Amino acid sequence: MTRRVRLRSLAKINLDLRVLNQRADGFHELRTVFQTISLADTIEIEYERARRTVLEIDDRFKIADNLVLRAARAALDAMKISAHIRFRLKKSIPMGAGLGGGSSNAAAVLLALPVLAGRRVALQKLTSLGSELGSDVPFFLTGGTALAGDRGTKIHGLPDIAEEPILLVSSGLHVATGPAYRALDDRFGTSLTSTVLSRKINNFQRFVRTLGETRSAKAASAFSANDFEQVVFGQYPQLKTLRGKLWKTVEAVRMTGSGSALFGIYGSAAERDLARKGLEADRVFRECRVMPAKLVSGRGYQRLWRKQLAEHLGPNDSIWPPQSRYER
Repeated sequence: MTRRVRLRSLAKINLDLRVLNQRADGFHELRTVFQTISLADTIEIEYERARRTVLEIDDRFKIADNLVLRAARAALDAMKISAHIRFRLKKSIPMGAGLGGGSSNAAAVLLALPVLAGRRVALQKLTSLGSELGSDVPFFLTGGTALAGDRGTKIHGLPDIAEEPILLVSSGLHVATGPAYRALDDRFGTSLTSTVLSRKINNFQRFVRTLGETRSAKAASAFSANDFEQVVFGQYPQLKTLRGKLWKTVEAVRMTGSGSALFGIYGSAAERDLARKGLEADRVFRECRVMPAKLVSGRGYQRLWRKQLAEHLGPNDSIWPPQSRYER
């Protein structure tokens, strides 16, 4: 029997991002706050049990070593089953922009396949699989607002915040993460002084505290930072220009991840839409994608997942991750 599902795989932004010392394993210690947003890719899955595993994907971008396929193999191995699975991937999340599209796609597959297969895989196991696929993948297993430490894989959920309207600006520039980290190291060194390290952590904690008190990313943005902006804006002056134009419409503006997407957080959808109209009329934004979206809370994220998997779920909808009605 073939089981089918159509999924919306949501993007993320970093409301705050601090890069700390380089670790012994070569990665950097991070402190960041992830936030799911409504911009999404679409993944259609057709699943059927088979004697040997066959994975197919229809992806017009022909993404090499696609995380969708890697996640599918990891999930099937964890469940100790084989299957014939066909994926159809429609990308709407700009690639290489710091919006986590590939990681979101991987997490979507990890959440959906156990439901379609009628197997139960604990969140802890899914998180372990996700961390092997990419630093951002574990976050997308729960969504909402979350603090991430370590190299971005140690996730601590935060209370839901308001689902405020945002405007995303994607310039089409691809800022490679590795060179962005190296540029930070060249400028500031791989080992921060205790004073600088303490200041960064204290400022980050101040942002998280304000976010928790106000439940508003817009209100807390006055205390936010993204350490990559210092080097990326120097390498790509056009991003700094775009940021300045966006800042004229609202002061709550940041770059997400190591770039290159920018976002502004608005007090109302009407305010955001007025800003969008003005930006799209500006010749500086002629080659950009200016996309309206909103923040998506943890509750909203899990509600979305239960809705799109509804025909395959059991009667108990209070369990996370969602449980299959095909379990035996």
